[in-house]
Amino acid sequence: MPEGARSRLVVLAGPTAVGKGTIAACIRAEYPQIWISVSATTRPPRPGEVDGIHYWFVSEAEFDAMVEGDELLEWAVVHGVHRYGTPREPVEEHLAAGDPALLEIDLQGARQVRSRMPEALFCFLAPPSWRELTRRLVGRGTEDAEERERRMSTAQLELAAESEFDVTIVNRRVRQACGELVDLLLPGPR
Repeated sequence: MPEGARSRLVVLAGPTAVGKGTIAACIRAEYPQIWISVSATTRPPRPGEVDGIHYWFVSEAEFDAMVEGDELLEWAVVHGVHRYGTPREPVEEHLAAGDPALLEIDLQGARQVRSRMPEALFCFLAPPSWRELTRRLVGRGTEDAEERERRMSTAQLELAAESEFDVTIVNRRVRQACGELVDLLLPGPR
């Protein structure tokens, strides 16, 4: 890539429980040359999540300061409860360095990034079916019944936005979906 050229930024979004985090973890483990943004969130960590790896877990006041300082490329209230956002500086640094970069974010965030970085490639991660999406959300056991219901309502709206994206990948099998996404990030032979 010529000096000063920006690599393609790929924005991955899709409904809750579709497997965005699982796909990102696959890429993180197998393709270290791809930089994956770490979002900030006001929600508490789930079991096994590590600050700075899975998310930057911040207080409401810290998140407010990030918003006020224009430190976030995008941010939103997700599922009507917690805020999530993408710190701007690391994204800009990696793109300027020519690194292939992936943002794994929600629909609201993807819309904000499209308005700020329309040159990015927007990829929608879809479930094979509504039934499978429901099975995945219930099966992961990380939300109580009220939170699951809230997330499923949000997922219906998120699924309706698929046409806003440049590419759709159906997450039938993690390795296949991971490979399709990597092909977007690292075109050509590997």
